[in-house]
Amino acid sequence: MSAPYALVLYYSRSGSVANLAREIAHGCEAAGLSARRRTVPPVSAQTQEVLPAVPETGAPYCTADDLRHCSALALGSPSRFGNIAAPLKFFLEENTEHWLDGALIGKPAGVFTSSGTQHGGQESTLLSMMVPLLHHGMLITGIPFSEAALNSTQTGGTPYGPSHVAGLSNNIELSQEEKTLARAFGHRLAHTALALSKHS
Repeated sequence: MSAPYALVLYYSRSGSVANLAREIAHGCEAAGLSARRRTVPPVSAQTQEVLPAVPETGAPYCTADDLRHCSALALGSPSRFGNIAAPLKFFLEENTEHWLDGALIGKPAGVFTSSGTQHGGQESTLLSMMVPLLHHGMLITGIPFSEAALNSTQTGGTPYGPSHVAGLSNNIELSQEEKTLARAFGHRLAHTALALSKHS
């Protein structure tokens, strides 16, 4: 059996969500839990193309075993009309065996997102992403207001999970507050997983 790890699973088109994933992974590792960053391939109703087993750049594609054996899950998606992006939803729906056999029950999880505007559906996206995790019996973690950056941020960051506001110019660089909150979220997620493992 592999060493415990947090799975930071995301879909990113422009790079904003990938940047959040990187900061979350740093936060997990700072708390003492290894982080495994994984992505999912794009999907299209118009094409049936065969995708390479490994992306040309960035994180590898997630496997069913990556998901099954994680100790914690951070799930990230850009906001698509206030909802989860299709490729990530497709991946979750293709792995219903984890729901059938309860592989994720009792594991901590959280969500993160990016949108083009401050009110581009971030909170509804984060809330919608929690729904399948609750069906899996996962324990949802967010960001408490004890994190000072949550009260001072003028860009992204919500109690529901880390977020980024890219703006109309599609700026994928995270603000300092967004980085701070993403790392704090990763640290909290990992700390929760490690605490639970001591009592299992």
